[in-house]
Amino acid sequence: MSDIETAGRVCAMVQAAYERHTPLEIIGGGSRRHFGREPLGEPLVLAPHRGIVAYEPSEYVITVRAGTPIVDVEAAVAAHGQVLAAELPRASGESTIGGAVALGLTGPSRPYAGSLRDAVLGVRIVTGTGQLLRFGGQVLKNVAGFDVSRLMVGAYGTLGVVMEVSLRLHPRPEEGAVRVLACDWAGARARLLDWAGRLPLTGACYARGLLYLRLAGRAATVGQAVREIGGEAGSADTFSAVRDLRLEALGVPATALWRLLVPPAAPLDPPASVADWGGAQRFWATEESAGAVHAQAARLGGQAMRLSGPDRHEDVWATPVPATMALYGRVKAVLDPRGILNRGRLSAMW
Repeated sequence: MSDIETAGRVCAMVQAAYERHTPLEIIGGGSRRHFGREPLGEPLVLAPHRGIVAYEPSEYVITVRAGTPIVDVEAAVAAHGQVLAAELPRASGESTIGGAVALGLTGPSRPYAGSLRDAVLGVRIVTGTGQLLRFGGQVLKNVAGFDVSRLMVGAYGTLGVVMEVSLRLHPRPEEGAVRVLACDWAGARARLLDWAGRLPLTGACYARGLLYLRLAGRAATVGQAVREIGGEAGSADTFSAVRDLRLEALGVPATALWRLLVPPAAPLDPPASVADWGGAQRFWATEESAGAVHAQAARLGGQAMRLSGPDRHEDVWATPVPATMALYGRVKAVLDPRGILNRGRLSAMW
C-alpha cells in the first residue's frame, strides 16, 4: 500500500471515529503497550507503515515512517558512518520510531548528546479530526504558537497519530570504551563533577556501589580518558540494558517500574535504585503505592512517573503543575478536540 493510500486509510478511520466519538488505541510494534495507563479504544495498527521516506547522508537527516523498527533505521544510517542524534530505548527488535516518539524517553546519552525532542526535526501526523498535516512550519504552529513536532515527543500518542518522523543524525564516533569504578555515591558524584565537559562521556550510571562510564570520540581522546579514569573494563551491554529498561542485570527486579527526575546531587534514596544521566534520572522498582513514590520524589526535589506495573489505572505523573496541564489542554483542544486518541493513556483526564 502506498503512502497516499495508507494516509488516506488512517485519515478515514480517525475521521469516522471522531464522528462516532469512538476512542482509538494507536499501536505500532506493540512492544511497549504496557507503558503508561491502560488506553481505551479500537486498535489503529501502524506497524505495516514502515520504511525510509528520504535519506541524504550529507544532510544528516533521515525521514522514516512511524512503523519502522528502530533497529532498521540504525542499520541504514550505520552503513554511512552515522548514528541517530538521540539514543532511543526499545523493548524488542519490533519497537518502532513512532513508539519511541510517543514515549519520549532518551537513553544514557541524554546529558551529553541531547534528547529525542532535540533530535526530532519534523513530523507528519493525523489529527484527532482526521486531518493530515506536516510540521514544522505548518498552519497549526502559527495558530497555537507551539512547535507541534516536538510536542508529539512524550505525548503517548494523545495529540496525534504520528505517520512520519524526520530525525537529526550525527557522525559515528571513531572509538568507544566502558569503564567501571567501585565507589560510594558521594565519590561517584565528585568524579562526575570533575570529568563533566572535560572527558568524552556519553553515559554515566550508578548502581549498587559501581559507577559505569561510557566514552566515545576520537581514538586518542578516548584512550587518554581511559587512562585517567582507571578502573576496570566494562561492557557496552550495561548501557544497552539501561537504555532499554532491562534493569535486572543491575539489581532492579522486573516489577512496577518508576522513573524519577531529580537534581543530580540528590541522595541515592532508595539505595537499590539505579541512577542514570549522572544522577538526574533514577529508576526504582517498587510495590509502594503511587502516593508514596510521588512523596519520595518530592523529598528529593523532583517528580516521578510510573512506566509500568500491574495497576495501569493509576495516574502516570504526579499531581501536574496547573500551568503545564493548561498548556497541554490548549494544544489538545486544537489537535484532538474529542479526546479520541489513546484516551486514558497519559492521564485519566485524556
